[in-house]
Amino acid sequence: MIENVFWKKAIMSGIAVSLMLSLTACGTTSQPTATPSAPKVSDYPNKPIAVLQGFKAGGGSDQLAQVTQPYLQKILGKTLVNQYIPGATGAIAWTQLAKQTEPDGYTISITNTPMLMTNYLMNAEIKYSIDELTPIANVVTDPGILVVSKDSPFKTYQDFEAYVKANPGKLTIGNSGTGGDDFFSILQWEKATGLSVKMIPFEGDGPSWQAAAGNKVQASSTNLGVVYSQVKGGNLRALALYSEKRNELLPDVPTLKELGFNMVAGSSRGYSAPKGIPDDVKKKLTDAFVEMAKDPAFIKGLQDSALPIDIKIGDDYGKYLKEQEAVFKGIWDSVKDSIKK
Repeated sequence: MIENVFWKKAIMSGIAVSLMLSLTACGTTSQPTATPSAPKVSDYPNKPIAVLQGFKAGGGSDQLAQVTQPYLQKILGKTLVNQYIPGATGAIAWTQLAKQTEPDGYTISITNTPMLMTNYLMNAEIKYSIDELTPIANVVTDPGILVVSKDSPFKTYQDFEAYVKANPGKLTIGNSGTGGDDFFSILQWEKATGLSVKMIPFEGDGPSWQAAAGNKVQASSTNLGVVYSQVKGGNLRALALYSEKRNELLPDVPTLKELGFNMVAGSSRGYSAPKGIPDDVKKKLTDAFVEMAKDPAFIKGLQDSALPIDIKIGDDYGKYLKEQEAVFKGIWDSVKDSIKK
């Protein structure tokens, strides 16, 4: 009896094992077919975005940040945190961006022409280049302007020029840094007029115009948008604008072209990221600038700040930077032999 029970259990166990093996073998065909997972939707940005500025606060980069970033923060839904890294006409910040920054879109920089390119065109020790960046968008092109303090003896551009003629190489004029747009503007002015001045470099437009306002230098070559409020407020006197035509906000200030010099100069300012940021991150950033540029309040803010809007998005901005690189290489090659090392 016991033996029969034993064999019955063995037979039942065998049947159970066989059934399990059969089900296991057929499992791949009996289970529902898995559907491919949907592409992952980027949650960028999910934390604050650092914005490197290569100059001290109070200059053109900082002004651009104050005008644009409230709109960008609203569109992107995250805070943009400015980090000021002055020195070497922006080269310290841009070297960090190109060489030391993770290409994830959480660190970008305000990029200014021509200094973004002239840094390495003029100095072989500077190793970054625009080929190591992802251009996001240009926002403004800010014309150059010549200013002096409110109590300067120079009431007009003609007064300024007469002094320089009588005192060659002695007039002190500030700029935002060697290799910057103001530096090149003075070089172009010297070449056009045959005159010479003593250039004093500062770490940005802010310190340059502040030195002029405080009579620490006799003049400053800077940018309209940077000093417009100071001119309107009576702290600085504008002598000449380096633009094609007069600006409606300062209608009494003549252009250098009117004064007989075929010279137009200034600085374009935009934003760039490190090379290699993900395509979806780049699109979110460029789309944010496209959306911002359509906002009437943003456009009015630029106009009120005397900043001419000049939107170039993505690859168009990249093409513009390459064109500017070629232009300023030509300018530098034509004057470098006459510049004292």
